[in-house]
Amino acid sequence: MGQHIGILTSGGDCPGLNAAIRAIGKGGRDGYGMEVIGFLNGFRGLVQDRTVELNDENLSGILTYGGTILGTSRDKPNRMPIGNKSRDMTDVIVDTYHRHHLDALVCIGGGGTQKNALLLKNAGLNVVTLPKTIDNDIAMTDVSCGFDTAVSIAVEGIDRLHSTATSHNRIIVVEVMGHRAGWLALQAGTAGGADVILIPEIPYRLERVGQAICERTRKGKRFSIVVVAEGAMSRRDAKTIERLADQKRGGNKRERQKASEQLSKFHEAHVGHTIELTKQLEAMTGQESRLTILGHLQRGGTPSAADRALATWLGTQCVRILAEKHVMLAVRGDRIKPIPLEEVAGKKKFVPPDHPLVESARLLGTSFGD
Repeated sequence: MGQHIGILTSGGDCPGLNAAIRAIGKGGRDGYGMEVIGFLNGFRGLVQDRTVELNDENLSGILTYGGTILGTSRDKPNRMPIGNKSRDMTDVIVDTYHRHHLDALVCIGGGGTQKNALLLKNAGLNVVTLPKTIDNDIAMTDVSCGFDTAVSIAVEGIDRLHSTATSHNRIIVVEVMGHRAGWLALQAGTAGGADVILIPEIPYRLERVGQAICERTRKGKRFSIVVVAEGAMSRRDAKTIERLADQKRGGNKRERQKASEQLSKFHEAHVGHTIELTKQLEAMTGQESRLTILGHLQRGGTPSAADRALATWLGTQCVRILAEKHVMLAVRGDRIKPIPLEEVAGKKKFVPPDHPLVESARLLGTSFGD
């Protein structure tokens, strides 16, 4: 009798999820005689015991589909909205796991999913995770499912914006996703030939950005492309964040609470910062400026060949190592390495300011605003 395996997708959707589901379902069933079921809508599906059998009919033809056939959500096992309250549903999830006689639960997700998986591991479940996020910021893995497709979509958008920028002598500001890590902006900006790239890891000075654009104008350049990660911020804002974070860690209870509230307000106000940045650049340079926010376009559509191959590789390796409990499968060079969840959960992979791609972009004249 083969093992009983459950699969769920959690957090934001991204290209490549269905390829991973297909690889686990087909590889586990055909290669190892496993019985594989999917839980609908992330961890909420475990609470509600909503399942679908991952058979030939459900897995056929999904390799090229974007999104996830299982659905997803950002619900957390220990803080799940039930009615008008937030409740810890961990015990209910444990009951569902045992009711289906599962030998392992595979969770495909980003940073939040790794933390939720560790919580379930501590509740006694055998949990294995696969890394997926268009931000590529999961610790301990070189790359995550969905990143390559998102970069390709962002680059296509930048390429298309070049023509309107040159036609109208404009500054085009392009906002891409990346709240705390700038991998997507860095790769898309470099590949798209951006003149300025602003990422969270390198706080910028507005005057330096303006100077870089004015210098291009003096050289006869008729346009500028500015790629901005949604979490990019000025040096002044970065210092504010650092001060509030220190207060949140070190003050008394009242001071920590106040700092936490101020941080929340700052992040809420920061959501539209690229709108203000675009206005500021127009005022500084005298050059007409326009903003394009790519938003959820970066998550959608058909996964790239690289993401399909990566998801298939991770999924098939997953069914081979299910005996190694409580791990995330990380891509390390040309190998997949099981990493204990404790070494992944709660951590992020940031762009080093001296990353080779940053140095390459600088050498070609790209400004990072610093």
